[in-house]
Amino acid sequence: MAAAKPPAKPNRTTAWAVWLTIGLVVLGCVVAGALNNDGDADVPSPTAQERGDTVPILQRSTASQGVCYGWVLRDHLDYGDPLSVGSNLGDGVSVEDNPGCPRWLQVTARIYYPAESSESNDSAYVDVTGSADVSSAQLLRIENGLARLGLTDEVFIDDPGWATTRAAVMLPLLAVEAGLVEPAATPAAAGAAPSPLPAGGSDLWRDRWGYLLAAAGLLLVTALLVTVGLVQRRRQRRGVVPAQRAGAETVATRTPEKA
Repeated sequence: MAAAKPPAKPNRTTAWAVWLTIGLVVLGCVVAGALNNDGDADVPSPTAQERGDTVPILQRSTASQGVCYGWVLRDHLDYGDPLSVGSNLGDGVSVEDNPGCPRWLQVTARIYYPAESSESNDSAYVDVTGSADVSSAQLLRIENGLARLGLTDEVFIDDPGWATTRAAVMLPLLAVEAGLVEPAATPAAAGAAPSPLPAGGSDLWRDRWGYLLAAAGLLLVTALLVTVGLVQRRRQRRGVVPAQRAGAETVATRTPEKA
């Protein structure tokens, strides 16, 4: 009876080829995933200067109108923490459901940047929310007011951080237009001390005394010249009359010559 053959040993070359194939497939998947995400872009948040300039403006409006104002910026695809939040209470502090803000308004912008390979377009979703005393009609009017003031969806897409903080600054003005609050008080400008009142008397003599004095002088000179002319005229006439009389008398006393 023939002996059984031992099992064949696996070929090392074949094993290496299998593992190399698996590695290439995994690497291809990684590269494909990276290429599919080449159009993704992070939504830019407001700069530190934009946030720092916005908070004091909101603080002044809140002190004058008694309403808290804030902003929220989110990535439409990210359901975690917002990219930026702030209010009159400070950078990073929300007014929504805040015990220190019984009345509040807040603008929320959600920005969507799809992948470059996607057929979807960039989008912006802007909402204005408020406390329970603010009606839906007032909120809608405020939302429409943002676009009327130039803060359209295109502006939010191009520069989300600036547009969001700018919209928060516009909330106090739009709240007045919606009849939610009274206009903010305008501080009186600190001017200089009032100038003293002008001296009493006729404005004609006080403001134009030089012209009047010159006119009076011209009138006097004119009157003098007229007087002198009249006197000279009279003298000339007096001299002509006696001369005429003397000539007449001489003609009368002549005797005719005898023929």
